[in-house]
Amino acid sequence: MKKIIVVGNGMVGYKFCEKFVAEAESQAYKITVFGEEPRPAYDRVHLSEYFENQDADALEMAPRAWYEEHGIELITGERVADIHRAKKTITTAKEREFEYDYLVLATGSSPFVPPIKGVEKKGVFVYRTIEDLEGMLAYAAELKAKNPDAKAAVLGGGLLGLEAGKAVLDMGLEPHIVEFAPKLMPRQLDTRSSQVLKLKLESIGLNIHLSKATNQILGGDAITGMEFGEDDVLDVDMLIISAGIRPRDELAKTCDLEMGVRGGIVVDNKMKTSDPNIYAIGEVALYNQMIYGLVAPGYDMAGIAVKQILGETECLMPADIDMSTKLKLIGVDVASFGEPFMPASKGHSIIFENKTQHLYKRINVSLDGKSLLGGILVGDAADYNMLHQIYLNGMKIPEDPSQLILPASEGGASFGSVMDLPDTAQVCSCESVSKGVICCSITENGSNNLGDVVTETKATTGCGGCKPMVVDLVNETLKSLGKEVKEVICEHFSFNRQELYDLVKVNQVKDYDEALNLFGDGDGCEVCKPALASIFATITMETPNKQFAIQDTNDRFLANIQRNGTYSVVPRVAGGEITPDKLIVLGEVAKKYDLYTKITGGQRIDLFGAQIHQLPLIWKELIDAGFESGHAYGKSLRTVKSCVGSTWCRYGMHESVTFAIEIENRYRGLRSPHKLKGGVSGCIRECAEARGKDFGLIAVDGGWNLYVCGNGGATPKHAILFAEKLDDETAIKYLDRFLMFYIKTAGPLVRTAPWLEKLEGGIEYLKQVVIEDSLGIADDLENEMQGLVNKYECEWKQAIEDPNIAKRFKHFVNSDDTDDNLVFVPMREQKMPQAW
Repeated sequence: MKKIIVVGNGMVGYKFCEKFVAEAESQAYKITVFGEEPRPAYDRVHLSEYFENQDADALEMAPRAWYEEHGIELITGERVADIHRAKKTITTAKEREFEYDYLVLATGSSPFVPPIKGVEKKGVFVYRTIEDLEGMLAYAAELKAKNPDAKAAVLGGGLLGLEAGKAVLDMGLEPHIVEFAPKLMPRQLDTRSSQVLKLKLESIGLNIHLSKATNQILGGDAITGMEFGEDDVLDVDMLIISAGIRPRDELAKTCDLEMGVRGGIVVDNKMKTSDPNIYAIGEVALYNQMIYGLVAPGYDMAGIAVKQILGETECLMPADIDMSTKLKLIGVDVASFGEPFMPASKGHSIIFENKTQHLYKRINVSLDGKSLLGGILVGDAADYNMLHQIYLNGMKIPEDPSQLILPASEGGASFGSVMDLPDTAQVCSCESVSKGVICCSITENGSNNLGDVVTETKATTGCGGCKPMVVDLVNETLKSLGKEVKEVICEHFSFNRQELYDLVKVNQVKDYDEALNLFGDGDGCEVCKPALASIFATITMETPNKQFAIQDTNDRFLANIQRNGTYSVVPRVAGGEITPDKLIVLGEVAKKYDLYTKITGGQRIDLFGAQIHQLPLIWKELIDAGFESGHAYGKSLRTVKSCVGSTWCRYGMHESVTFAIEIENRYRGLRSPHKLKGGVSGCIRECAEARGKDFGLIAVDGGWNLYVCGNGGATPKHAILFAEKLDDETAIKYLDRFLMFYIKTAGPLVRTAPWLEKLEGGIEYLKQVVIEDSLGIADDLENEMQGLVNKYECEWKQAIEDPNIAKRFKHFVNSDDTDDNLVFVPMREQKMPQAW
């Protein structure tokens, strides 16, 4: 058997092995893999997730057993020290010698550590391996034991630097990002998008320091700060260096392979080095005078090396490498594709920017307006996959290209169907899977669902960014074959939410167990239980108290659980209107139970830090004072925000407060597939932000303009104008119909905005159903809504009046002891949970 030695067991080294054993000819080869680290290959792209669960196995690309099953010898914890090209052997640091016919160098890269005075001090780390992360966690725990307000800085504001910033947050330290350039992510973002990202990151707690050159690291044995200039010092207790990478090319230097001037092993389009028996792939390979730091090009290189070794010499690396990328950095979408920076001489840039919602979208269009050349997305990258495909495949764009990035209410993203893509379009760049391969998996190879397609093609198994497009392709292909496409709730129910809703209602099913016996299989799961709980509530208006065992944690205890295991208390304050007496009660309760107090964005007051056994006691006092549950924990109506309207404001055209209170009290407790928020503005100045809500009303001359299907959050959408100049009665009627239609037809955890996007016919169809009664169900929708309104009960009132319900509000099932592990620290004049 011919012998292949792979040096490096990172993501690209593993991918070489995976691609090689998938080939029929692989049986004639023996593969030996050397990994310097003590564990098999793991996913460095998602390395920051280790801080959430500290589960190294969850990051594994494949367990050791996988290598054994495929006849691969995996040697970990042993470094290859020398290559002897003449003898075609390698020597390890343990002085063991191995022969090869082909050598594949996949040694990757190492963190670049700038030559800063004091960089060797204790408390300075690099961000590269699981062992690095374990060291950070241990050091952070020591710091917090001495100082709960300890600070950590990250040197570098690029992709990895911001990931490290998330790590600092997860460790409970005060985070600081220090970047030499005048903007974050200087290689991917322009100045304006970088500024939007900076504002967003600052809003979630990161401190950003730009244009900072670090002169030295201060402290004795351990770091105490960073000095940028004579009087410019940042006090920090820990430093994570993430200032770029350098190829691990030292092996190639020892055996005189051709090297790049600034490092990296020179390879041709066959991934061959200057020695025809040695290949280099991944971040160690210098191709086209470039080191490519993304995983997708590394996977492509691995595939080319496999083909070349097996004699398929026509398989070559393309000359142009697509560096497009989509990431979620600390919960913020960031994407760039094509040419993100483009000179005015080459084309035009179209920019949409909304700093209030931390949104930035830029596309670059050719001078003739016919081609998409690139772009940048920050804050909302939902359209990235389709924009990327339009760019890659030279697809036609609208006469008005701005439609590609404008919000739906401003004209809508103007994309065609995913089926319009050419079969050669690469949908999954990580695994190089084209549209044609995905569709053929169904049309020719018998795949019947998304799971089958993923198993056969490996699409979506890399970074996962292509999953929405793969789902659409699978569904559209199945439909084209006349097959039913059904998004079932889970494996225990072969029905979607709408079908289960009808089955429960028609058969007058009373509880979850009965539904499972009649329509399901198995014992159920944490997906179908809350979904059925929502269905029961939207049919009978039952509260979570009736079937508390199938509720999500928050609904089970009628409160939002916080990060230290305490709960929040949020009474309803309809329309934001509250009497002085009720304000005094809230203050007295907060003082009595020592609760952190905050006015929310929904115009009510949130009390944080209640232990589970205190909840009934607190709510007893609040209900005695006239309060009721605010349903802040439920997939239900939260608030209907209002301005002061014509009652007080000189610009007000209608009584927005009165109408907001009427609407909130009408729909309070209304359970739905996802949370619902409303707003009522007394004039077009829009102080209640009604167009950022699931439904909103804005006063105009002649009545109310009704807007529907908007939301804030990670993917904000402006609500769309639905009807104009309505009187109060008609507005309520349309809202009854709209909300009931949404409740009956939306999938679990689908908010109104994405529900409308998937609704065939869109807003015009919705108008036909709700306003024109095209389906003849308007009366039924109104009657059903009125029935729910009539059945409303405050679930917290139930809980404090029923001793059996009150029993579940205990920290321990078998004891009345309370949680004595809670630790709070001061924050301004209140308190907060001690950071983990």
